[in-house]
Amino acid sequence: MKRRNFIRNSSLTTAGLASGILNANHLFSYKDAVIGHNSHQYKIDLQWGALNSNFFPVNDCHEMVQDSKGRIILLTNHTKNNVIIYDRSGKLIEVWGTDYPGAHGLTLNVENGEDVLYIADNKRHEVIKTTIDGKVIQVFPYPKESGKYAKKENYIPTETAVALNGDVYVADGYGEQYIMHYNAEGALLNVFGGRGEEDHLFNNAHGICIDDRDAANPTLLITARQQNKLKRFSMDGDYLSTIDLPGAYICRPVIHDKNVYLATIWSGNGSEGTGFISILDEENRLISAPGGCKPSYEEKKLSPMYQTLKVFQHPHDVCVDDDENLYVAQWNSGKTYPIKLYRV
Repeated sequence: MKRRNFIRNSSLTTAGLASGILNANHLFSYKDAVIGHNSHQYKIDLQWGALNSNFFPVNDCHEMVQDSKGRIILLTNHTKNNVIIYDRSGKLIEVWGTDYPGAHGLTLNVENGEDVLYIADNKRHEVIKTTIDGKVIQVFPYPKESGKYAKKENYIPTETAVALNGDVYVADGYGEQYIMHYNAEGALLNVFGGRGEEDHLFNNAHGICIDDRDAANPTLLITARQQNKLKRFSMDGDYLSTIDLPGAYICRPVIHDKNVYLATIWSGNGSEGTGFISILDEENRLISAPGGCKPSYEEKKLSPMYQTLKVFQHPHDVCVDDDENLYVAQWNSGKTYPIKLYRV
């Protein structure tokens, strides 16, 4: 793993801005628009994070997190620079990573006072824990011991979540749809879920997070993307309840304060290029959908959601900063850099 510091060069910066402007052409008609609903509305930054793609290319921009220093970390499956680190203004700080061809899930956890990253690689069929600058600490390999997989290639992890006690949960979102529960040392403790349409099963267990809004009673929120559902489980893997989000094909849930943020990669009938952002309140009701239709409930049931503005193509993750601005990473969207939404 080679770490490469960003060399500040004015000519590269100029070229990067030009590249970003070209990538953002389809957004120009929304330059002064305010998107979103109710308490969560935003203005679009057309140039945030735009770089010179000849030097700092991206392929799919899969996920983003903010570290303890306030830096914004992007994960892409381009092996010239799997990890791109920005400051909050969008200025490049550094890049690293050439060993993650299936870089998909990115989770940040603070352990012994240090930031660490968990990268779910769906081509390597494993999860890799690294330092913030890319040194490998631990690998969670293909879970042969689970007895659920005939071969390594059937295990395609997409996301992780880390509990306060160090336990690690891995969602096999593109494989057999199981959730692996490990202790901090990497011993497999439990396996639950699996493929199916029933409440305790998944059709595309794409994302997972720990819902600690009730600190005394943490639970797991797990996406069932093709079912337009967010499912709640106990920390031991028992099914508890479902949040229905009809018309919203949601990626991983992100908890910030009392809200849940979800990149919605497709909407309506699941057609390409129909994404938006979903924001739930503390009661898990959809209160804002930047790029989508206004949330509406009839007899406590959410009306089917759909895209109304072509701001996004395929949103894949949302990062929320300390000022509640949003950074949106996109899959299969012309190899464009993330979009920033300023809270208004």
